[in-house]
Amino acid sequence: MSGPGSAALAREIRVSVRTTYLPDQSEPARGQYVWTYRVRIENTGPHRVQLLKRTWLITDAQGRTQRVHGEGVVGEQPLLEPGGHFEYASGTPLATPSGFMRGQYHMVVSGTGEAFDVDIPAFSLDSPGTPRQLH
Repeated sequence: MSGPGSAALAREIRVSVRTTYLPDQSEPARGQYVWTYRVRIENTGPHRVQLLKRTWLITDAQGRTQRVHGEGVVGEQPLLEPGGHFEYASGTPLATPSGFMRGQYHMVVSGTGEAFDVDIPAFSLDSPGTPRQLH
């Protein structure tokens, strides 16, 4: 559960995501569509923070949602110094030609151990020729 200071801390972390459809790894005839997503996490606040866990909700065009929860990101629990950033790439398959993802990073302030969550707004996963789901 978040404390009163947690909302302020969360606002000091900026998350941006870029997605790319991977036609060479997708097989539409078999209902498999694959995307890669590149995430940049920026610490704009004055405290050193660490990303401990992540939770993703991945929803396909039929409304089926998969929850992915685990330690860190891409095998790391990155420390972000004030003014620092961390970037990584990952991917996800869907059974439909479009969908979206949203989630949270579960973080702590180094030194104090104060926990806070950073919401990751929904972003679209759209294959070429499908209407954009989110704007």
